[in-house]
Amino acid sequence: MRSEVIELQTGSNRFTDVTDLLNAFCSTEGDGLVSAFVPHATAGLAIMETGSGSEADLSEVLDRVFPRDDRWSHSHGSRGHGADHVIPAFIAPSITIPVVGGKPQLGTWQSLVVVDTNADNPDRKLRFSFLPA
Repeated sequence: MRSEVIELQTGSNRFTDVTDLLNAFCSTEGDGLVSAFVPHATAGLAIMETGSGSEADLSEVLDRVFPRDDRWSHSHGSRGHGADHVIPAFIAPSITIPVVGGKPQLGTWQSLVVVDTNADNPDRKLRFSFLPA
């Protein structure tokens, strides 16, 4: 298995498209599976269409379902930070994608996106691991 950790800066961006990084990681491989994993308690990964308004739609849903207020038991950090710790239970920190001939088999409009609502910590790691067939 080949594995690599990539350093990311998400800043105030809730959505960071990492599809190009995924494609580059897989480009020297053949057939198999690639796992993407963010080792953080306040970030997750999603496969979604980007650039069509889906990011704004998902952001609105996250704000509605996980309000940035003082209702959360986990209460250190900025207002509503407890929500950041709940979101990865719904937007998982790992995804596995099939790879054929060095190409991740994402659909036409699919992108791999890091979802990070925690603006308190913009320094993120993303691990790709390739398991050959």
